[in-house]
Amino acid sequence: MEKLHIDQTKGTPKIDFDPDTNKLLLWGQSYPENAFKFYEPIFNWVNGYLYACKQPVLIEVNLSYVNTSSTKCILMLLEKFENAYQGGAQITLNWYYDAENESELECAEEFKEDVTFPFYIISLPQDAN
Repeated sequence: MEKLHIDQTKGTPKIDFDPDTNKLLLWGQSYPENAFKFYEPIFNWVNGYLYACKQPVLIEVNLSYVNTSSTKCILMLLEKFENAYQGGAQITLNWYYDAENESELECAEEFKEDVTFPFYIISLPQDAN
């Protein structure tokens, strides 16, 4: 399976999903004009990846801003990971947030409520973003 890499833009996050290391990185801001169009190839890649992957998966997320339509897409993505976890996959998610930005922490906490797999919320120093 090939890597999935999408460069970060002003309104879309960097996507770096590596099936060789089983590390999935989602980094930046998410407010594309059409979130479902942006996330569709990501959903497709994750479906194939989770079907084939038999190793522990580490997901690392740092999203400083997520608009409403992106929130729905991220929830759909988390649901895919949750289903895999319920099916026996080893899934761990580290969600990083700016220690100076309380809304980022609240966003991460809301996403955490929707899953049962290990989901760690980790504070970053302000200059780490």
